[in-house]
Amino acid sequence: MNSNKVLANPYSSSHLQLNNRFVMAPLTRQRASEGLAPAALNAQYYNQRASAGLIVSEASQISTKGMGYSNTPGIYSSKQVEGWKAVTAAVHEKGGKIFCQLWHVGRHSHPLLQQDGSLPFAPSAVAETVMITTPAGKLEPVVPHAMSVDEIKLTIDDYVKAAKNAMLAGFDGVEIHGANGYLIDQFLNDTSNIRTDLYGGSIENKCRFGLEVTAAVSQSIGNEHTGIRLSPSGTNFGVRNEKPVETFEYLTGELNKFDLAYIHLIEPDQKSLLQLPNYLKKVTGHFRPFIKTTLITSAGYTFETAEKVIKDELADLVAFGKTFISNPDLVERYILDAPLNPFDVSTFYGDGAEGYTDYPFLNS
Repeated sequence: MNSNKVLANPYSSSHLQLNNRFVMAPLTRQRASEGLAPAALNAQYYNQRASAGLIVSEASQISTKGMGYSNTPGIYSSKQVEGWKAVTAAVHEKGGKIFCQLWHVGRHSHPLLQQDGSLPFAPSAVAETVMITTPAGKLEPVVPHAMSVDEIKLTIDDYVKAAKNAMLAGFDGVEIHGANGYLIDQFLNDTSNIRTDLYGGSIENKCRFGLEVTAAVSQSIGNEHTGIRLSPSGTNFGVRNEKPVETFEYLTGELNKFDLAYIHLIEPDQKSLLQLPNYLKKVTGHFRPFIKTTLITSAGYTFETAEKVIKDELADLVAFGKTFISNPDLVERYILDAPLNPFDVSTFYGDGAEGYTDYPFLNS
C-alpha cells in the first residue's frame, strides 16, 4: 500500500474490486434527453470520469411517480435502458465500474412534474417546508398523497423493476437512494411520517419501508450488486427526527443482515445542525462500528481529510462530488499533485456541454 497516496490504492472486498478508493458521488445534472433517457453527451461525461474507482450515477427515478425535477433520467423504460447501455459501455471501456442510483423523491415533487398531473406520493399527507422547482418556476409545495399499503408494495415492485433494468443496462450494481429527504428518508423521519400502521410510529416501523426495499432489490439482483445511501444527520426539505442516532443505529444494524456491497453515508452540513443538539455532527466515525461491509463516506472532503479518514480506518472509500464535475481526471490530478479546475455552480444544472463535458484535462 502506498502510504502517501492512499486514495490511489486499489480496494478489494468480497463484493467490490476497484482500481482506487475514489468514488464519484451521484450528481444530478438535469441533462437527460428525449424520454428522460441518457444520450451520447451523457455517455461522454461518464467516460471522461471513468478513472474513479467507482462511479455512482446521477439519481434516476424508478417510475414516473418518482420524479421531482425536470430533465432527470429514469430507469423504468426500454428507451432509458438503451440510453444507459451506452453510458455503462463508455465507463467499462475505460476499465471503470458504475452503479445506478435508484431514486424516488416522494413528496418532493408537484403535480406539474407528475406524468398524470396527480399528487406526489409520500408516507403521510404532510407538505414540505420548501418551494418546489417546477416547469412553471418555483411553486409552493402541495400536500402529498399518503400512500396506502398497496401503493407501498407497488412502489417496492418499482424499485425491483428498476434494479433489474439497471443490470440489463450493464450497470455493475445499484445504489438505493435512502437519503436527503426523499421517499425512503421521509419514512425514516418523524415530521414527514406520522403514520400509525406498520410503517410509522416506532423506529422499527419507520425503518420497515427502507428495509423492505433493500430486501426486495438485493434478492432480485444479488446483495453483491446492491448498496444504499443514507444521511443519518440529514435535514433536507424539512425532515426532522426525534431520535436520529437510535434510528440509524437500528437501521444500519438491520442492513448488515443483507451483506450489501456497501453503505454510503453523507456527512451533514454543520450549519443545518446548529439548533439540533440531538443530531450527530459527524456520522462516519460513529457508525463505522455498526457497519460490517464496505463504508463509503461523502460530503465536503478534501484530499487531505479523505486520506485521514482512510488511514484512520473510519471509511473504505471516499466520494467526491463538485470536484469531479470540474475535474474529469481528478484521480490523476491527485496522484500528480496537480492543481484543480474550479467548478462553475451556474452550469451544474441545464442543457448542453458547457460546464458538463468541456472542463479541461491536464494534457489538454
